[in-house]
Amino acid sequence: MATEPPGPPRSPAMDVLSAGPLSALSRRTFIAASAAATGAVAFGCSVLDGGPATTAEGLESQVSLTVNGARQTVTVDNRTSLLDLLREHLGLPGTKKGCDAGACGACTVLVDGRRVNGCLTLAVRLEGAEVTTIEGLAPSDDAPLHPLQQAFVDQDAFQCGYCTPGQIMSGVGCIREDRAGSPEEIREWMSGNICRCGCYVNIVRAVAQAAQGS
Repeated sequence: MATEPPGPPRSPAMDVLSAGPLSALSRRTFIAASAAATGAVAFGCSVLDGGPATTAEGLESQVSLTVNGARQTVTVDNRTSLLDLLREHLGLPGTKKGCDAGACGACTVLVDGRRVNGCLTLAVRLEGAEVTTIEGLAPSDDAPLHPLQQAFVDQDAFQCGYCTPGQIMSGVGCIREDRAGSPEEIREWMSGNICRCGCYVNIVRAVAQAAQGS
Protein backbone atom coordinates (compact mmCIF):
# COMPACT_ATOMS: atom_id res chain seq x y z
CA MET A 1 0.00 0.00 0.00
CA ALA A 2 1.45 3.32 -1.05
CA THR A 3 1.98 5.90 1.61
CA GLU A 4 1.92 9.62 1.13
CA PRO A 5 5.25 11.40 1.49
CA PRO A 6 5.57 13.32 4.71
CA GLY A 7 4.66 16.96 4.46
CA PRO A 8 6.78 19.84 5.64
CA PRO A 9 7.35 20.05 9.40
CA ARG A 10 4.70 21.92 11.29
CA SER A 11 5.70 25.04 13.14
CA PRO A 12 4.43 25.93 16.63
CA ALA A 13 2.46 28.71 14.98
CA MET A 14 0.54 26.20 12.82
CA ASP A 15 -0.31 24.11 15.86
CA VAL A 16 -1.70 27.12 17.69
CA LEU A 17 -3.66 28.47 14.74
CA SER A 18 -5.22 25.06 13.99
CA ALA A 19 -6.31 24.51 17.60
CA GLY A 20 -9.54 26.39 17.15
CA PRO A 21 -11.33 29.26 15.44
CA LEU A 22 -9.30 32.44 15.13
CA SER A 23 -11.81 34.35 17.20
CA ALA A 24 -11.13 32.04 20.14
CA LEU A 25 -7.44 32.95 20.30
CA SER A 26 -6.30 35.52 22.75
CA ARG A 27 -4.64 38.62 21.31
CA ARG A 28 -1.31 37.67 22.88
CA THR A 29 -1.43 34.12 21.51
CA PHE A 30 -2.32 35.34 18.04
CA ILE A 31 0.55 37.87 17.98
CA ALA A 32 3.01 35.25 19.20
CA ALA A 33 1.83 32.77 16.59
CA SER A 34 2.04 35.36 13.83
CA ALA A 35 5.55 36.31 14.88
CA ALA A 36 6.65 32.70 14.77
CA ALA A 37 5.03 32.19 11.37
CA THR A 38 6.88 35.16 9.86
CA GLY A 39 10.28 34.09 11.09
CA ALA A 40 10.50 36.19 14.22
CA VAL A 41 11.88 33.34 16.29
CA ALA A 42 15.46 34.43 17.00
CA PHE A 43 18.51 32.31 17.72
CA GLY A 44 16.43 29.12 17.85
CA CYS A 45 14.31 30.23 20.82
CA SER A 46 10.57 29.80 20.29
CA VAL A 47 8.36 32.79 20.99
CA LEU A 48 5.53 30.49 21.97
CA ASP A 49 7.31 28.47 24.61
CA GLY A 50 7.84 31.50 26.83
CA GLY A 51 11.54 30.78 27.18
CA PRO A 52 14.01 33.62 27.55
CA ALA A 53 15.69 34.94 24.44
CA THR A 54 19.31 33.93 24.16
CA THR A 55 22.20 35.94 22.80
CA ALA A 56 24.24 34.33 20.05
CA GLU A 57 27.90 33.87 20.75
CA GLY A 58 30.34 36.29 19.21
CA LEU A 59 28.18 39.43 19.47
CA GLU A 60 30.62 41.14 21.82
CA SER A 61 34.13 42.36 21.14
CA GLN A 62 36.88 44.05 23.07
CA VAL A 63 38.10 47.40 21.81
CA SER A 64 40.98 49.56 23.03
CA LEU A 65 41.06 53.24 22.22
CA THR A 66 42.27 56.50 23.69
CA VAL A 67 39.57 58.86 24.91
CA ASN A 68 40.60 62.36 25.97
CA GLY A 69 44.16 61.20 26.46
CA ALA A 70 43.32 58.15 28.60
CA ARG A 71 43.60 54.59 27.28
CA GLN A 72 40.34 52.68 27.58
CA THR A 73 39.71 48.97 27.00
CA VAL A 74 36.08 47.87 27.07
CA THR A 75 33.99 44.92 25.94
CA VAL A 76 30.87 45.99 24.10
CA ASP A 77 28.11 44.60 21.95
CA ASN A 78 29.22 44.79 18.33
CA ARG A 79 26.25 47.02 17.58
CA THR A 80 27.21 49.65 20.17
CA SER A 81 27.73 53.10 18.72
CA LEU A 82 30.56 55.38 19.74
CA LEU A 83 27.93 57.68 21.23
CA ASP A 84 26.61 54.95 23.53
CA LEU A 85 30.13 53.81 24.37
CA LEU A 86 30.97 57.31 25.59
CA ARG A 87 27.75 57.92 27.48
CA GLU A 88 26.82 54.48 28.82
CA HIS A 89 30.18 52.75 29.25
CA LEU A 90 32.69 55.52 29.92
CA GLY A 91 30.50 57.99 31.82
CA LEU A 92 31.03 60.92 29.45
CA PRO A 93 27.57 62.47 29.00
CA GLY A 94 28.82 65.69 27.42
CA THR A 95 28.29 64.22 23.95
CA LYS A 96 24.54 64.49 23.41
CA LYS A 97 22.10 62.08 21.81
CA GLY A 98 19.81 64.11 19.58
CA CYS A 99 18.26 62.40 16.57
CA ASP A 100 20.40 59.22 16.86
CA ALA A 101 20.31 59.11 13.06
CA GLY A 102 23.21 61.35 11.99
CA ALA A 103 20.98 64.29 11.07
CA CYS A 104 21.50 66.86 13.85
CA GLY A 105 25.20 66.80 14.79
CA ALA A 106 24.61 66.88 18.56
CA CYS A 107 26.88 63.85 18.97
CA THR A 108 29.84 65.26 17.02
CA VAL A 109 33.25 64.22 18.38
CA LEU A 110 36.75 64.07 16.93
CA VAL A 111 38.22 60.71 15.94
CA ASP A 112 41.90 60.97 15.03
CA GLY A 113 41.31 64.69 14.59
CA ARG A 114 38.38 64.34 12.21
CA ARG A 115 34.75 65.17 12.90
CA VAL A 116 32.38 62.21 13.09
CA ASN A 117 28.82 61.60 14.21
CA GLY A 118 29.09 59.39 17.26
CA CYS A 119 25.67 57.85 16.69
CA LEU A 120 26.68 56.52 13.26
CA THR A 121 30.11 55.21 14.24
CA LEU A 122 30.47 51.65 15.52
CA ALA A 123 32.67 51.49 18.60
CA VAL A 124 34.28 48.20 17.58
CA ARG A 125 35.72 49.83 14.45
CA LEU A 126 37.80 52.27 16.52
CA GLU A 127 40.54 49.92 17.69
CA GLY A 128 43.58 52.09 18.40
CA ALA A 129 41.78 55.34 17.57
CA GLU A 130 42.11 58.59 19.48
CA VAL A 131 38.79 60.17 20.44
CA THR A 132 38.28 63.68 21.77
CA THR A 133 34.99 64.76 23.31
CA ILE A 134 33.82 68.05 24.77
CA GLU A 135 35.17 66.91 28.15
CA GLY A 136 38.65 66.64 26.67
CA LEU A 137 38.97 70.18 25.33
CA ALA A 138 39.88 71.64 28.72
CA PRO A 139 42.21 69.35 30.72
CA SER A 140 40.51 70.05 34.09
CA ASP A 141 37.76 72.08 35.71
CA ASP A 142 40.35 74.58 36.91
CA ALA A 143 42.05 74.98 33.51
CA PRO A 144 41.20 77.82 31.12
CA LEU A 145 38.48 77.09 28.63
CA HIS A 146 39.37 76.05 25.12
CA PRO A 147 39.43 79.15 22.86
CA LEU A 148 36.25 78.06 21.10
CA GLN A 149 34.49 77.37 24.39
CA GLN A 150 35.44 80.86 25.52
CA ALA A 151 34.29 82.29 22.20
CA PHE A 152 30.87 80.67 22.67
CA VAL A 153 30.61 82.46 26.01
CA ASP A 154 31.84 85.76 24.60
CA GLN A 155 29.46 85.65 21.63
CA ASP A 156 26.47 84.27 23.58
CA ALA A 157 26.38 81.43 21.06
CA PHE A 158 24.00 79.13 22.91
CA GLN A 159 20.58 79.17 24.46
CA CYS A 160 19.31 75.81 25.72
CA GLY A 161 22.83 74.40 25.32
CA TYR A 162 21.85 70.92 24.20
CA CYS A 163 23.52 71.20 20.80
CA THR A 164 26.47 73.20 22.15
CA PRO A 165 28.94 70.30 22.72
CA GLY A 166 28.43 69.07 19.17
CA GLN A 167 28.62 72.61 17.79
CA ILE A 168 31.90 73.26 19.61
CA MET A 169 33.47 69.95 18.56
CA SER A 170 32.40 70.56 14.97
CA GLY A 171 33.79 74.09 15.16
CA VAL A 172 37.13 72.80 16.46
CA GLY A 173 37.29 70.36 13.56
CA CYS A 174 36.26 73.05 11.12
CA ILE A 175 39.12 75.30 12.26
CA ARG A 176 41.64 72.44 12.16
CA GLU A 177 40.54 71.64 8.62
CA ASP A 178 41.14 75.29 7.66
CA ARG A 179 37.46 75.67 6.78
CA ALA A 180 36.80 78.85 8.80
CA GLY A 181 38.14 81.57 6.53
CA SER A 182 34.85 83.44 6.22
CA PRO A 183 31.33 83.42 7.68
CA GLU A 184 30.07 81.81 4.48
CA GLU A 185 32.65 79.04 4.69
CA ILE A 186 31.88 78.43 8.36
CA ARG A 187 28.16 78.16 7.64
CA GLU A 188 28.82 75.73 4.79
CA TRP A 189 31.15 73.43 6.70
CA MET A 190 29.08 73.42 9.89
CA SER A 191 25.75 72.98 8.12
CA GLY A 192 25.38 69.49 9.57
CA ASN A 193 25.00 70.86 13.10
CA ILE A 194 21.45 71.94 13.92
CA CYS A 195 20.62 74.55 16.59
CA ARG A 196 16.91 74.38 17.32
CA CYS A 197 17.13 77.65 19.27
CA GLY A 198 18.40 79.44 16.15
CA CYS A 199 21.72 80.79 17.47
CA TYR A 200 23.44 80.35 14.12
CA VAL A 201 24.62 83.96 13.74
CA ASN A 202 26.38 83.93 17.09
CA ILE A 203 27.77 80.42 16.53
CA VAL A 204 29.40 81.60 13.30
CA ARG A 205 30.82 84.61 15.13
CA ALA A 206 32.23 82.36 17.86
CA VAL A 207 33.93 80.05 15.37
CA ALA A 208 35.34 83.05 13.51
CA GLN A 209 36.68 84.51 16.78
CA ALA A 210 38.43 81.26 17.69
CA ALA A 211 39.77 80.84 14.16
CA GLN A 212 41.30 84.33 14.19
CA GLY A 213 43.10 83.56 17.44
CA SER A 214 44.38 80.15 16.38
